[in-house]
Amino acid sequence: MFIGFTGCLFNDFQAQLTCNQLRRAKRQTDTQDIEFAMDIMVVFSDKDDRNADSAILERLASRLELRTHDELQAETIAVRKLVKERGGQNAESTQKILDVLKKFKQIAGIEETDVLQDPVIPKAKEESPSTSVVVPHEFLCPISSEIMMDPVIVATGQTYERESILKWLDSNNETCPKTGQPLSDTNLTPNSALKTQIMEWCEKNNYHLPKKEVPPDPDEPITEQQKEIMSLVKDLSSNHLKVQRKAAKKIRLLSKENPENRVMVANLGAIPPLVQLLSYPDSNIREHSVTALLNLSIDEGNKRLITNTDAIPAIIDVLKTGTIGAKENSAAALFSLSMLDENRAKIGAMDGIPPLVELLQNGTATGKKDALTALFNLSLNPVNKGRAIEEGMVKPLLNLVDDKNLGLVDEALSVLLLVAAHPSGRREMAQMPFIQKLVDFIKDGTPKNKECASSVLLELCTNSSTSMLTALQFGVYEYLAELTRTGTSRAQRKAASLLQLMSRSEQIP
Repeated sequence: MFIGFTGCLFNDFQAQLTCNQLRRAKRQTDTQDIEFAMDIMVVFSDKDDRNADSAILERLASRLELRTHDELQAETIAVRKLVKERGGQNAESTQKILDVLKKFKQIAGIEETDVLQDPVIPKAKEESPSTSVVVPHEFLCPISSEIMMDPVIVATGQTYERESILKWLDSNNETCPKTGQPLSDTNLTPNSALKTQIMEWCEKNNYHLPKKEVPPDPDEPITEQQKEIMSLVKDLSSNHLKVQRKAAKKIRLLSKENPENRVMVANLGAIPPLVQLLSYPDSNIREHSVTALLNLSIDEGNKRLITNTDAIPAIIDVLKTGTIGAKENSAAALFSLSMLDENRAKIGAMDGIPPLVELLQNGTATGKKDALTALFNLSLNPVNKGRAIEEGMVKPLLNLVDDKNLGLVDEALSVLLLVAAHPSGRREMAQMPFIQKLVDFIKDGTPKNKECASSVLLELCTNSSTSMLTALQFGVYEYLAELTRTGTSRAQRKAASLLQLMSRSEQIP
C-alpha cells in the first residue's frame, strides 16, 4: 500500500482513493515516488502552471494499473462505492476524481460513460491482449523509453531506436545521449541480434508493436505549427533582446500546451538556444527560458536532451540569482531532471543543493514546495543527503513542521524521515521540542500526521535511547497504543514497531 509523501498531498477523500488504487501495484514500498507525486499534484491542481496533458495521464494510468477494460471497470465500481459512502461530502474532490477516471477511460479507447450511473463499462474497441505485459528494459530506447523497432548501434557501443538517435544527431548533438561521451563518427550499425530478440519476444508474448509512422515526404510542405516553431527557434538567437524575449515566452507557452508541441519544439532545436539564454542578464528572458525548459522536461526524451546540453549548471545559476518565479521554476526543473538517476549525482556535485536549501528557508510558499520536492528526490542519493544536511536543510524542514499554515507538514516529515537515517541528521532532529512535536502529532494530528510522525519517531528511537526516553516522558506509549487500533494501516505498523522496541528496551515506566 502506497502511504507517504504522495498521500500527504491530498485531502482525505483523494488520499483514500489513491491508496485504494495503489493496493494493486506490483511493487509495494514505503519509499515515496516523487515523480508520481508530482504527476498527482498536477492532475488534481486547478492552479498548477504545468498542466495535466495526455503524457502525464498515460503515465499515471500505467502506474495505477488503470489501462484495461477490467481494471477500469473494477475501479469504477470502487469509486461508486466510495462516493456512496461519503454521501454529498467533498463534492469538489469527488468531481476531480470522476474527471480523471473519465480521462483514463478515454486513453484506453473506452467510450465515455457516466461513472456513477452506468452499470457496465463497454468493452474497448480492439483491446490489445498485451496491455499488461512489461517490456524488458533492454528492449527500450534510452532516448524515447519506447520499445525499439529498428535498433542501431552508435560509435560508443550504445543501442538506440534509429529514428530517435537520428533526431538527436540532427539537432547538432555530437555526444552519446546515454554516456555523454563524444561520438567519433555518426555511423549507425543495425543491431540485428537485438532486433531478432525483440521480434521473438513480441511473438511469444502476443505483444503488438506500435504502428510506425510513415516518414514525411521531403517535398511535402511543412505545417504552419512547424513554421512557427522554426521561426521562434531562429528568433532565440536574434541580435535583438526584445525579439529573443518574445520568442522565449512564446515557446514557454507552446511547450506547456501538449506533448506533441514538446517533442516538436525539442526536435526543431530549441533546447540549445534556450540553455544559452539562461546566462543572459535580462531577468525576463531567464525566467521564460527556464520555465520553457521545465515544461519541455516533462517529456522523457527531452530530459536527456536538456541534460546533454549542459543545462544543469545554468539552471542552478538561475536558481541562485533569478527572479522569484525563475527560482521556483528552476527548482521544479531540477526536480524533473533528477528523475534520471545519473542527474541526481550531477546536481549535487554542481552545488545545486545550497540554493535549494536557501529557497526552502526563505522562498515563497510555492518556492518552498518546489524546493522540498527537489531536495527529497536528490536526497535519495546518500552523498546528496549528507550535503543537504551540512548545508542546513534540517532547520527549515523543522520550521515547515511548525508552520501549519503552509500545509507542508506531512511533506516535511517525509523528507525528515530520509534525514533520520543519517547520523548527523538524527543529531539535529533529536531535540526535545521536536520529539514533543512528534508526540503531539501522534496524539492529536490528522491520520496522515500520525502516520508520518510515527514513522520518523520510529527511525529516531531505533537509533537513540535518549529519543525514546524523551518520547516516553511526553506520554507517547498511551498514544501509540491507541494508534495501533485507530490509525491507518501503515501508522498501525509503525506504532506496533515502536511499542515492541520500547518493550524490548524495558524503558516503560
